[in-house]
This record gives sequence, C-alpha cells and structure tokens, in this order.
Amino acid sequence: MTEDLNEIAKEDAKIDEIVRRGPSGALALAGISTAIVIGMWFIFYFAVFLPRGVIQ
Repeated sequence: MTEDLNEIAKEDAKIDEIVRRGPSGALALAGISTAIVIGMWFIFYFAVFLPRGVIQ
C-alpha cells in the first residue's frame, strides 16, 4: 500500500513538472505553421500576382 502511494506521488510530481514547463512544443508548432503559411502566401504573391501586372 505504501509503495502504491509513493508511486502515485512520483507520478504526480512528474505531471506537475511537465505542467510547470508550459506549452512550449505547441507554441513552437504554431509558430512554424504560421511561418510556413506566410511563406507560401509570399511565394504565391510574387509568382502569380506580380508577373500579371496591374489589371486595368
């Protein structure tokens, strides 16, 4: 019984440490995804819209 409580306490400590570190992986993934989308937009803009010139 005591070993079970110690195991549970260790697992709780691990979870607390993970939560304390915060969502750094999620923020990194969101930043990378946003950078890719913006990069694709610039590529599309420079490759499609600018070569067509001004539409009159």
